[in-house]
Amino acid sequence: MLLALDTATNTASVALYDRSADLLLAEQTWQAPRRQTEETIPVIQEMLVRLEIATEQIDALAVTTGPGSFTGVRIALSVAKGIALGLDEPPRIVGLPTLCVTAGPFFAPAQATGATICAFLQAGRGRYNWAFFPPGSDLYRPLADEHSFGKLDAFRAELAAGREAVWLVGEMTTELAGAVADLARVTPVDEVSGLRRAGMLAWLAARHLSAGHADSLDTLEPIYLREP
Repeated sequence: MLLALDTATNTASVALYDRSADLLLAEQTWQAPRRQTEETIPVIQEMLVRLEIATEQIDALAVTTGPGSFTGVRIALSVAKGIALGLDEPPRIVGLPTLCVTAGPFFAPAQATGATICAFLQAGRGRYNWAFFPPGSDLYRPLADEHSFGKLDAFRAELAAGREAVWLVGEMTTELAGAVADLARVTPVDEVSGLRRAGMLAWLAARHLSAGHADSLDTLEPIYLREP
């Protein structure tokens, strides 16, 4: 049983995934600005009780590693590490950059069209974090230096820089939509703003585990793109 946790931004999400059946069993996603610490563990407990799953049945964990808010990223990592240390049998663990989960729902359709995905999130004060995912990136985990960080002008300049077709996915703002409206190669893709799903995190993590991409509990650490 795989437990997936994402508290990297104001969106919090928890999911339980049966890897043997390749089946998402439960998922809860909600807006939790500054409440992730109080709300995440009760949601996990309620989910386990509802599904009659014992904590000892968890043999894998997935968690978003950032970018995101300084505290938010650390909450899910701390909860995941705490659960792992409390289990009799050490679980396998996978850390995925936040923007992998944002891009995840679009990997298959983008692959079919040959489009590059640009996944992004708002970083506050008019700034954005973003990363590009070319076709076939479903197991790609961008490192910190493969992410970008900046204000709207810098973001627009990268989007305009010579890619054939780009799908823009993430926490869309009116300002960003207006800034890219004249970029013929860039297509904003509609989605529910900000609702990154732990079910997608779990699905991606299961595939990473099948490919042998488990992480070390001791070395798993957050991705920060600027000084806190």
